[in-house]
Amino acid sequence: MTQLTIKQPRLTTVAHVIRSDEEAIEVAHRLADQFRQGASERDKHRKLPITELDTFSQSGLWAITVPQEYGGADVSYRTLGEVIRIISAADPSLGQLPQNHLVVVEHLKLDATEEQKRFFFDLVLKGARFGNAFSEKGSRTVAEFATLITPEDNGYVVNGTKFFSTGALLAHWIPIVTVDVAGLPHLALAEHGTPGLEVINDWSSFGQRTTASGTVVINQVKVPKEHVVPIYQAFARPTVGGPTSQFIQAAVDAGIAQASIEATIEYVRQHARPWIDDKQSQRASDDPYTLQQVGDLKLRLHAAEALLDRAADKIQLADAQATEATVAAASIAVAEAKVLTTEIALLASNKLFELSGTRSTLEEYNLDRHWRNARTHTLHDPVRWKYHAIGNYYLNEVNPPRHPWL
Repeated sequence: MTQLTIKQPRLTTVAHVIRSDEEAIEVAHRLADQFRQGASERDKHRKLPITELDTFSQSGLWAITVPQEYGGADVSYRTLGEVIRIISAADPSLGQLPQNHLVVVEHLKLDATEEQKRFFFDLVLKGARFGNAFSEKGSRTVAEFATLITPEDNGYVVNGTKFFSTGALLAHWIPIVTVDVAGLPHLALAEHGTPGLEVINDWSSFGQRTTASGTVVINQVKVPKEHVVPIYQAFARPTVGGPTSQFIQAAVDAGIAQASIEATIEYVRQHARPWIDDKQSQRASDDPYTLQQVGDLKLRLHAAEALLDRAADKIQLADAQATEATVAAASIAVAEAKVLTTEIALLASNKLFELSGTRSTLEEYNLDRHWRNARTHTLHDPVRWKYHAIGNYYLNEVNPPRHPWL
């Protein structure tokens, strides 16, 4: 693919500060109406949502989890999930973009020093966006890292290469997951434009095309000690770091499922025809088998959304009182939600074509973006291992492992 040169993002205006859960939901709905326009064209032409992303972060939605004592709204996890689902139903690439940003905010809450919290939360409230330099290619598992952080003078130097770096291309700051000589993960936050830090626009996936992802090259990048957070501590004790990360991913999938079902309903109403053996129906929307299938899709979506809300409540409880039991319960609740949101996203985006007919595959409609987005995003973490964790928890009373994927 052609690699475009992207102008380095600059924070030039101060963002709006959202003050309540109700305001967050209202702003999300308003932006979703705006982002829905042009989402298909952006996908079709791989046009990065630069203007839309600025509008998104300037709205204050990227700061809604900042604690109240630092000036944020500190909305509930239910509200967080609803905001992500609303935006993802309009444009799932935009819905995914704040995922890593919000996880970084969570890790700052968990393990940053008081000075780091004041500094970075102030930036987030002003509209700063965190990107992502987390995953690497070539390691045995996604949790094994070769990117190394070593002490130098009064700070650190970081070297390595990252991939799947969602949002990094358009971020103001790029948090780099790196390990020290003991193999312990740290988060090194480097400002975009730091010497030796290169973000390459080479994301070529068939889905989630405009997530500003790709490769991050880290060559002798100097990071002051004030910008390094020991995130390994979040998994050395029971915290909501892992379930929060997975919860946001599940909310994105729920949004993709909703968009797929809405597209199915719209196309069937406007374009589809009854089948030749249906002697009664005048419209495809009267086809009894289509009615059954749409009813089934809606039922499964509502079940997934209910489990998403349940997971949010479990995380809320674990956040207030983090113990082995409460965090394990939150992780399992999120795993259950993730299974259903994955399954309905894939099912709905497939049924879209089955119920709409052959003409729905024409390029002019670009309806395949729903399936491409669902198939791509649900690959972030395999649900077959969610089933394993859930079964082991209930049958053998074994708590799930602590990491960002549970």
